[in-house]
Amino acid sequence: MTPISPDQPAKISVADFNQLLQEQHPFAAILDIEVMSIGCGIATLHLPERGSHQRLGGIIAGPMLMGLADLALYAAIVGATGNPQAVTASLSINFLRGAPPGGILAHAHIRKIGRLASGDVLLVPIAGGDAVAQVISTWSLPRSP
Repeated sequence: MTPISPDQPAKISVADFNQLLQEQHPFAAILDIEVMSIGCGIATLHLPERGSHQRLGGIIAGPMLMGLADLALYAAIVGATGNPQAVTASLSINFLRGAPPGGILAHAHIRKIGRLASGDVLLVPIAGGDAVAQVISTWSLPRSP
C-alpha cells in the first residue's frame, strides 16, 4: 500500500489529463465535464448545467452524476499514481436528495492505493447547499508491463 499525501505534487497536470481524456477516453466529452483541479489523490470536477443532463422534473439524472463521480475518481487516481490504465472495479452511489438544476461539483478523495485503490466522492451543487450524492468506489491498478 502506498501512502497518499495531498502535499505531494500530482503526477499529471489538468492539461495533460484533458489530453489523456481526448486521446483515450473520448466518451468523457459527452458530459462536457470541466476538470477544475487535480492533486495527489484528490480532484475537483464540474458538471455544467445542461438541459441534456436533466430528467423529468428538472433534476439532474443519476447516470450523469455517476459519470461525473467516476471521472473525478479517475482523475484523483491518475493524479496520485500517474497510471492511466486504472479501471473501475466497483462503484456505489447513495443519492441523498434530488440534484437541482445548475452545475454540480465532484470532490474526489482517494483513501488507499495498492493493487486496488479505494476512494469516495461528494457531489454538491455549485450554487451551494447540501450534498446530493455520496459515492464509494474501488479501482484496479494494472501493473505496468
